[in-house]
Amino acid sequence: MTKYKILYAEDDETLAFLTKDNLENQYDVTHCTDGEMCLEAFKKDSFDICIFDIMMPKMDGFDLAEKVRKINSDVPIIFLSAKTLKEDRIRGLRLGADDYLVKPFSIEELLLKIEIFLKRSQKSSISENLIYNVGKYKFDSKNYLVFTDTEKISLTQREAELLKLFLDNKNVVMKREEILKSLWGNDDYFMGRSLDVFISRLRKILSTETGIAIENLHGIGFKFSINE
Repeated sequence: MTKYKILYAEDDETLAFLTKDNLENQYDVTHCTDGEMCLEAFKKDSFDICIFDIMMPKMDGFDLAEKVRKINSDVPIIFLSAKTLKEDRIRGLRLGADDYLVKPFSIEELLLKIEIFLKRSQKSSISENLIYNVGKYKFDSKNYLVFTDTEKISLTQREAELLKLFLDNKNVVMKREEILKSLWGNDDYFMGRSLDVFISRLRKILSTETGIAIENLHGIGFKFSINE
C-alpha cells in the first residue's frame, strides 16, 4: 500500500529527528531544514500534507505557506511553532493554513490532525462537484471557487468547506460546536477563534450581496440567511 506523503520543514535537528521518526511509522516523510529547500521540494514532487515550522532560515514558514498556496490551493498545511501570540495564529490561518500547533506539541495530537486532514482531502477528491448559486455568485465547492462571469475568488479548503456547510443548512440556526466538530472534529477555544477568522473572510467576500447574511447568534451559533 502506498503511503501518504508529508512535506516537513523544521530546522531544529532534535525536534525534527523525533517528529520524523514518529511520522515515518505511517507516512513517507520528506524533511527540509529551511524554507527555500522546502519550497524547491514542493515544486518537484506532490505531497498529501505539509507541516511547516515558522521560524526557519532563508525563508520563514509564513512566506513558505504563501508561496505554496499560489502553487496549490488544496494541500492541507499545518504550522508547528513556538509563536504563541493570537496575531501569529491568525496570520497563519489567513495565509491559508488549516491548523496551528504550538510547541511543545503532542505527537499524538499531530498524528490525529494529520489523519483528519487526509480523510477530509480524500473525501473531497471523490465528492460530487456541486455548483451553488449564492446571490450574483456561483460557488464551485470542489474547486474552492466563488465566481461570476467577470470575477473569480479562490477560497482555502477550510473556507470552502464552511461555505458549503452553510449553504447545505441555509436559513437554519447552526450551533457553534456543531460547526466546529463538522470542520475540525473538536470544539476547543483555538478552533473557535479560527472559525471566526473564516467567517469574517466569507462575510467580506459576500458583503455586496444584500440578500445574504451570516448572522451571529450570541451564545448559540450562526445562521446563514439567504433570500431566494
